[in-house]
Amino acid sequence: MIEQNNNETLIDIRQLGRLLRKNIISLIMWMVAGVLVSLIVSFVFMSPKYSATTDLLVSQKVNNEQIQFNIQQADLQAINTYKDVLKKDVILSPVLREIRRNNNYSGDLEDLAKAISIENQTNSQVISISVTDKNAYTAADIANTVGDVFSKKIKKMMKVDNVAVVTKATVDTEPVSPNKKINTLVGLLLGLIIGVAIIVVRSLLDTTVKDEKYLTDEIGLVSLGTISHMSKKTNRHAVSVLSSGSKVAPRRRV
Repeated sequence: MIEQNNNETLIDIRQLGRLLRKNIISLIMWMVAGVLVSLIVSFVFMSPKYSATTDLLVSQKVNNEQIQFNIQQADLQAINTYKDVLKKDVILSPVLREIRRNNNYSGDLEDLAKAISIENQTNSQVISISVTDKNAYTAADIANTVGDVFSKKIKKMMKVDNVAVVTKATVDTEPVSPNKKINTLVGLLLGLIIGVAIIVVRSLLDTTVKDEKYLTDEIGLVSLGTISHMSKKTNRHAVSVLSSGSKVAPRRRV
């Protein structure tokens, strides 16, 4: 029974392969259409966004080497607190006022919070502040402003006396989104899937008989003969028709 099921599955796959090869032109057209739609969406309907990143090192100055290790461990544990503070209004409100004044930023606090992402590598005291915006220069200014405001505020809030800017955000005019390569690949795959689905559904809905074996093997009918298709352009020819008597009937044109 398993072999039978496997054979049936193999036959279905072969039939699908023949069906796709038969409609290969239609399948290619659907794939091209998917790529064209993805490119139109990427270039026309999606606005490019740019990213800028600044890196901060937050630590405490200690002269005593014996407790230096303990202080570093405490700083590492406080990283999550720093990351949480960076997304709070105490930091974002001054940043919003600053960028509205210098960059004519039109968003609100919620938009600003969504544009900022905070990252930190494991066992590292460096905090990376990344900002995404429709303007590359605005993204760099926001990232640097967040770093400056955080450096001033955190010293008062948590008595941290050493916040160093490891890397300042610079303008990067290469957009991070939309990713045209990925969108093109997605459009190609969607076009392929839609094309295969339409070909298969059309084949399933087609109830016309295309093979004599289907009538004899599947339905059990007896074939009495075949009638060839005659196009309208086929020339007529004369045939002789004999009657039941001995005389020959007149020739007819058919």
